[in-house]
Amino acid sequence: MGRPEIAPFDGIIMAAAATHVPQALLEQLAVGGRMVLPLGAQEQFLTLIERDESGYTQSRIEAVNFVPILSGRS
Repeated sequence: MGRPEIAPFDGIIMAAAATHVPQALLEQLAVGGRMVLPLGAQEQFLTLIERDESGYTQSRIEAVNFVPILSGRS
């Protein structure tokens, strides 16, 4: 679930689909940072998360088809 020991990060990219945005990665995203990840199970969307001083915004970019992320794998 990321690298909390060297966070925060200006950018995070996930290359496997998650069913939800991992809280651990949100916490590691720097203010002003961006995260791009595929979200969804059957129907997936490439998603952009941006963090500013007031919180997070989430935007769908387009439909995609990625392999699912596996729990407990590094």
